[in-house]
Amino acid sequence: MFGVAFAMNPGGQSQGQGGILFFLPWIAIIAIFYFLMIRPQQKKQKQHQRMLGDLKKGDKVVTTGGMFGIIVGINEKDNVVVLKIGEDVKVEFLKHYIAGRAEKGN
Repeated sequence: MFGVAFAMNPGGQSQGQGGILFFLPWIAIIAIFYFLMIRPQQKKQKQHQRMLGDLKKGDKVVTTGGMFGIIVGINEKDNVVVLKIGEDVKVEFLKHYIAGRAEKGN
């Protein structure tokens, strides 16, 4: 009386082809996110680490807090930099908080 009915895909396409098309937009979003945000940040971080490694006594630097000073001592073991910020005023900063070298004109 009743026969067996098989469900068919409309259009007769196989379901395996839709899987890769479903993930393609997600792969594109991840690739765009990587090249626009993650990669430039990694390059900037490597450049900052290289600059911190090249610091030496006598360099004029600026901290992340905006304080200018001249390096009078570096403790590599504790990652501490001693800055001279005025006459007879020396302050210790963690090396990580040195934002960069100050401009030549300052």
